[in-house]
Amino acid sequence: MTIVRAAISQTTWTGDKASMLDKHEGFARDAAAQGAQVICFQELFYGPYFGITQDATYYSYAEPADGPIVQRFAALAKELGLVAVLPIYEEAMAGVYYNSAVVVDADGSILGTYRKHHIPHVDRFWEKFYFRPGNLGYPVFETAVGKIGAYICYDRHFPEGWRELGLNGAEIVFNPNATKPGLSNRLWEIEQPAAAAANGYFVAAPNRVGREDNEYGDLAVDFYGKSQFVDPRGNLVGDYGSATDEELLLRDLDLGLIREARDSWQFYRDRRPDSYAATTAP
Repeated sequence: MTIVRAAISQTTWTGDKASMLDKHEGFARDAAAQGAQVICFQELFYGPYFGITQDATYYSYAEPADGPIVQRFAALAKELGLVAVLPIYEEAMAGVYYNSAVVVDADGSILGTYRKHHIPHVDRFWEKFYFRPGNLGYPVFETAVGKIGAYICYDRHFPEGWRELGLNGAEIVFNPNATKPGLSNRLWEIEQPAAAAANGYFVAAPNRVGREDNEYGDLAVDFYGKSQFVDPRGNLVGDYGSATDEELLLRDLDLGLIREARDSWQFYRDRRPDSYAATTAP
């Protein structure tokens, strides 16, 4: 059996990028001190969740997938021997931006990037103003702790991408979020467990927490935290994170459960992709 100690963090916007970067460095150091081997931060971790408004000022938060923020945390990953999943605002070129997650191995090497595919555009989630849809597929990265994939926030409503990650060999899928109360509350409870069980892997889903009214005043929403880990049978690993407070969650994930779950159900054997014509029709 292979046990991986994994960490996810949840926090709210402090008011400036520098302090957010320092806070997340602190999360990584605390996680490593407690034996964590891999960590993932929340969606767009070093800024506010700027989808609340449509304001070109926030384009300035974007930088390349190998830019200064990723380089800083890659050096930290190497120092700590910690695999890191870094949800950033990626600039591919001037005027072309993605909502991305960069995966860094425990030796500090940048393994690659996942770009969010499904982009919402509804009240106070005006993401099409900021992001192009992802175009790098559903990569799975071979890391020091196993095969890691990423899926980002609104993506989680689309089962097709979860399955792609499983078919590509994922053992742990990190799903960083900025999720608020409303229609999503019930979905938050069922989607990650459903995806984990249907695909036979672990899911780790950090979410923002708190009200970012220091940035948006009356427009601000209340992110409800409740970050979670789920095993390949769809069971929560430990409790949810706090619904109101900053928190670092650590859980031990037994990768041996993946084979057990898949041998029990054989969903991959019994798939019928030849019959799913409407799923892939344009």
